[in-house]
Amino acid sequence: MDYTRFEEFIKESFPQVTPEQLVMFRKMEPAYREWNSKINVISRKDIDNLYDHHILHSLAIAEYLKERKPEVYQDFLSAGSGLKILDLGTGGGFPGIPLAVLFPGVSFVLCDSIKKKTLVASEISRNLGLTNVTVVNARAESLGMQFDYVVSRAVASLEDFYPWVKGRYSKSILYLKGGDVNEEISVLMAKYRMAKGTVSTWRVDSWLEDTYFESKFVLEIK
Repeated sequence: MDYTRFEEFIKESFPQVTPEQLVMFRKMEPAYREWNSKINVISRKDIDNLYDHHILHSLAIAEYLKERKPEVYQDFLSAGSGLKILDLGTGGGFPGIPLAVLFPGVSFVLCDSIKKKTLVASEISRNLGLTNVTVVNARAESLGMQFDYVVSRAVASLEDFYPWVKGRYSKSILYLKGGDVNEEISVLMAKYRMAKGTVSTWRVDSWLEDTYFESKFVLEIK
């Protein structure tokens, strides 16, 4: 997907997007191409798919909120929401940076334990002029902070990921995950004795029709 098609699609999906936000989305491709040539945070075979496989995939969290949690989505859009989001295992800035562009009133902390990846996320954020992003090179266990939500993109199994953020969020985890999520959810719920309905799933390919997104989900853990 090239930028022109991306812009058409994003305007259809998120009509509130501003010209300033579109400029940021446009700047992402040259910025990521430049940094990816120095530090490989996106597969070099996949950099041509930046807008669909990475940026739109990240924004699937926003589409999920719009479709399933419209009142929460409005909170994310509000300039005075005061929401604080942790993107754990952000890598080069996904899903945190695209979400930070779309939700400028929300504060994002992008955290990764690998220093060179946080360097990329920091430089991309600076290049885009994002003022609502803080990038931290640390392990989750060392963060002495509380958040409203945690977002992440498939950095570990649910069973491994959950204890890293347990007790650090007040509302929910919004997790991009693929594969046999039902088995992972069952293991998670049994191990941590979660009540029925604690975890919900939403198919990304209900929004993004590319076959790449088959068996990819947004999981919400309340």
